[in-house]
Amino acid sequence: MFRLETEADKERRILLGRRLNEDNRNGSPGLRALQSTPAEHELPLDVWLLDGRGALAGGLSGRTWAYWLHVDLLWVDARHRGAGLGARLLAEAERLAREDRACTRSRLETWDFQAPAFYRKQGYEVVGEIEDYPPGVAEFILVKRLDRAAGPPPKAPRGRLLGWRNRPK
Repeated sequence: MFRLETEADKERRILLGRRLNEDNRNGSPGLRALQSTPAEHELPLDVWLLDGRGALAGGLSGRTWAYWLHVDLLWVDARHRGAGLGARLLAEAERLAREDRACTRSRLETWDFQAPAFYRKQGYEVVGEIEDYPPGVAEFILVKRLDRAAGPPPKAPRGRLLGWRNRPK
């Protein structure tokens, strides 16, 4: 006999993730091939734009895993928009991902009222669209190939190592 429970349980969530990751590795030669490589672990990647006083004027927060950069957040203060700062933030994140972490691609999500045209100008292509997410809004999934600079790949990624077990919630 089984029973269903609905309360939040951090320990069970960790166990669930561990078991799913194990099943995924067992079922995917590609995921198994990542083991013991620099791309095996998810690493945060942040780029900050500070004004002359050191205040936050913009930033990009993302992560790298499996030779991909995933951009989670990109924002520039309205007072500074239109000066190419968003493009600079994105280009620096892509450079770090490519040169320091051997990433070959980048992905992100954006809503229709946010910045799909901006990302297309930066070389991203729409690979998916989800209508009504949230209601009345379309979400776009975009990807870009990151051309690798000449030279050997890095030996290990830079940054703080965060596996799925100790990833911030």
